[in-house]
Amino acid sequence: MPGRKRGNVQSSKKEPSAGSPACCKIEALVTLDARGQILLPKEVRERAGLQPGDKLAVISYESGEKISRITLVKAEEFAETAREMLGPMMGMLAE
Repeated sequence: MPGRKRGNVQSSKKEPSAGSPACCKIEALVTLDARGQILLPKEVRERAGLQPGDKLAVISYESGEKISRITLVKAEEFAETAREMLGPMMGMLAE
């Protein structure tokens, strides 16, 4: 079946990877000010549906002992993803 894997049959359609243009792109270049703050451009905030007061989870990726990447995720979306991932595991642990 196109776009799906079944048994040992693999599709030629590729899933987007973290480095693929379909997945990630540079939205803007921002500057860290003296207080350690950044300003997200208005267009980025609007496209992401961010409102004043929204909480963002700061997720870091380490390379050696240094942080090499930082990703911002809406806290509510991060919490929902964590519940989806951990929910079944929590049920198994409770048994």
